[in-house]
Amino acid sequence: MSAALSSSPSALPPREPTSPRALLHLLFNGARALDVVETALGLGLLDELEPGPVTLGTLATRHGFVPQRLYKFLDCLESLGLVQREQPTDALEDTRYRGVAGLRAAAEAVLGPRALERDREKYDWKALHGRLPEVLRGQHSMSAASFDWPPRTPEQVEGFEASMAAGLGPILETFRAHAGALWPSGARLLDVGGGDGTLAEHLLREHAALSVDVYNLPATEALVTRTRERAGLPQERLGFVGGDFLREPLPQGYDALSFVRVLHDWPAEVARQLMQAAFAALPSGGRVLICEEFRTPERLAAQFFWSYFLIGVDACSSRLREVEFYLDALTAAGFRDAHVRPGPFELVVATKP
Repeated sequence: MSAALSSSPSALPPREPTSPRALLHLLFNGARALDVVETALGLGLLDELEPGPVTLGTLATRHGFVPQRLYKFLDCLESLGLVQREQPTDALEDTRYRGVAGLRAAAEAVLGPRALERDREKYDWKALHGRLPEVLRGQHSMSAASFDWPPRTPEQVEGFEASMAAGLGPILETFRAHAGALWPSGARLLDVGGGDGTLAEHLLREHAALSVDVYNLPATEALVTRTRERAGLPQERLGFVGGDFLREPLPQGYDALSFVRVLHDWPAEVARQLMQAAFAALPSGGRVLICEEFRTPERLAAQFFWSYFLIGVDACSSRLREVEFYLDALTAAGFRDAHVRPGPFELVVATKP
């Protein structure tokens, strides 16, 4: 067995960067590529490929596949950079494959039945498709009926908050990993722009001594009430404070204050002002928690839909920024020990002296 395939998945040799031409070939065949990955996920092939190595002959026998056809199917996965192949002999059945680390979980997250990308399909992105030259020249825009920012109608508010709740999985994973260091026992947390309270509900289920108030526009109160009643939580643990953080000081009386996917939706100066408002609202020793869309290649790829969709929406800035922007702004606001805690969504934490 080769060294590459006998080592752990994380030790696989690095893949050569995809050339612009190869990338465009794959993008043009995007629908067919997704068909291949969805099929591999549905058939359970990814469960066998990711630990690997596994031979083509073994896969063909287990699943009743025609070996020559399976070989070409696996070529498709290899072209996408999702599997690596070693062919020690001319016999197709001897060809060995291994999926890249995290392949099964990634496919489920992006293509599974509850995938965030499927949720995004409900937005009217087709209003821009094929008309980008007009959109870029300001001659065509997304209609307010399709998307308005901030959301104005009850239907828009509910739809937007539902989309935000659908993407909470990796954020919750990060909070779980670090929760013991984020707030003291018996803490009160203010979740600024906390949507329909779904994040608060999950945190409350896992931390019996915690209480959370969602601070959001009054139009979202009914959504938070629905979340609280569905979860069977008392109002003392999951509360709601209505307000507008663009026009009012942030409420006081909390041990910690969180911004989760909030600050990137506003110009830099507004984001800085909100961090300063957090400093003013927190007591000495209080913590601010920022879980954001930081600007990394991975996050840009995950945000491709919104980058595309919001080309036609001038009211929403939605700027992915480098994490240093938040670290510097928190320090300038007066916080100390601003640092990044790792996770699927990195978490910036800082403390008021």
